[in-house]
Amino acid sequence: MCGRLIDQYLTFADLPDTDEPAALPPSPLGDTPLGFHDFSWVGGFSSTEAGARYYRRAKAILADVGHAHAEARSTVTTASGHVRVHSSPGLAQRFVTAALLAYQVSHPDVSVELSIDQNVPNLVEDGFDVSLMCAWQLTDSGYVASTLGTTHLVLVASPAYLARNGVPTVPADLASHVSLRFLSPVAPANEWHLESAGDSVVVPLDASPFQVNTPDALAQALRSGVGIGALAIYNAIDDLRSGALVRVLPQYRLRAFNVYAMHAPGRYPDAKVRKLIDYLRMTIPDGLAAIQRDLDDMTAAQAQTSSKPGAPTPMLRVV
Repeated sequence: MCGRLIDQYLTFADLPDTDEPAALPPSPLGDTPLGFHDFSWVGGFSSTEAGARYYRRAKAILADVGHAHAEARSTVTTASGHVRVHSSPGLAQRFVTAALLAYQVSHPDVSVELSIDQNVPNLVEDGFDVSLMCAWQLTDSGYVASTLGTTHLVLVASPAYLARNGVPTVPADLASHVSLRFLSPVAPANEWHLESAGDSVVVPLDASPFQVNTPDALAQALRSGVGIGALAIYNAIDDLRSGALVRVLPQYRLRAFNVYAMHAPGRYPDAKVRKLIDYLRMTIPDGLAAIQRDLDDMTAAQAQTSSKPGAPTPMLRVV
């Protein structure tokens, strides 16, 4: 009741700087008493001791409300405070860590806590402001999701593995090779969806001697020469450049997926969250595009090499 009275009938800016009671408009409560005998509405507050005490308390409350409003307004317009960010491991390694550090240079009043986990968190229960994930399709979580870019995975293996076991030339050849699985809550682990300019095929992964849920560990296993696996291009590009890994079936790539920034729904997101997502929108797409250009250049170089008479079966690498 008091909250409604304060909201509707008192304006802090209009209160005089005095301890004397002020006249108010007629009560919306009619003749309903406010709960104490020595205070009543008679076209305004009566100048009783209870009325004066009520007025002083209401004025103090409005002062607190004014300060709270100013603080809330500041958080909506100025990036400051602590922000908790979740990221999947591959994104954190390639983009997110560097982006957060650069963001802090522009917003020094923001402190950042980065949590790296392959599993999608509950943003509200786990207390995260932003989650950065990759997925072909998001589940209906009720979160607000911003698409930061689109990318894909490629099949890779070590040159030593391919030298021992041969180089697949069509998707059906994969059945005779060792396939390593990447376990992710947002991607199927038991099949590869391969796409080319004029073909699409699903390769089942019935058995795998090695399964892992982080791209770093998968890349390490692939570099050791135990099989063929799928890595996001931003996780594979350094090994492709160095030659530690080479592409398998370079005319194919796995189905494209999106990179998302998610936050809990709210009418007025804090400036630190809004500006962080805006910054990621500017940086991550450029990073993805640069990596894609490098991959396209390597693929073109491989195609040129393979077109020469007597050329061996190519394995994509950059020296």
